[in-house]
Amino acid sequence: MGAHAGLTVERITRAAAELADRVGIDKVTASALARGFGVKDASLYSHVKSLQEIRTRVALLATEEINDRIASAVAGRSGADALTAFADAQRTYAQQHPGRYAATQLRLDPADFADTEALARSVELTYAVMRHYRLDEPDLTDAVRLLRSTFHGFIAIEANGGFHHPRGVDGSWQRIVSGLHRLLESWPRTAQPARRA
Repeated sequence: MGAHAGLTVERITRAAAELADRVGIDKVTASALARGFGVKDASLYSHVKSLQEIRTRVALLATEEINDRIASAVAGRSGADALTAFADAQRTYAQQHPGRYAATQLRLDPADFADTEALARSVELTYAVMRHYRLDEPDLTDAVRLLRSTFHGFIAIEANGGFHHPRGVDGSWQRIVSGLHRLLESWPRTAQPARRA
């Protein structure tokens, strides 16, 4: 097909995302992508700088897709309903697109996505769900970190087949999200320093 095989950054990113879902983000290589397009590696690198850039672009694509799902799921909801919709949207996406979801957990260079809106929108959606709980800093950051750790931990263990107990994982997931809601409702507030008159 040659170097002008209709390659674009968008087509490369989409192909990498689809490959990641099939074989895992860690197995996405320039050679595998080039083979899929019927070109040599050098043709790929005339559009992207590195494998790291490809993985970063997959992570950003996945973040945008997750954002869209979350925005749709939480629209018009608040409190426990919003938290459940927020959590379920992430878990369902991870089940349907395991490689893309795994890409969102990679350690990325902030400079590579400084000019994108995906991460800022992700933060905005998270804080919109958290507004119901009326947490100030540093409690808000601590609570968001708890949610991220819990959701990602569960999703990662589930993806690796790590839950061996006969109890169904869906029931556990629902109870965990419900428990997080109750915890957030009664979050122990950090004492704020007294203001000087």
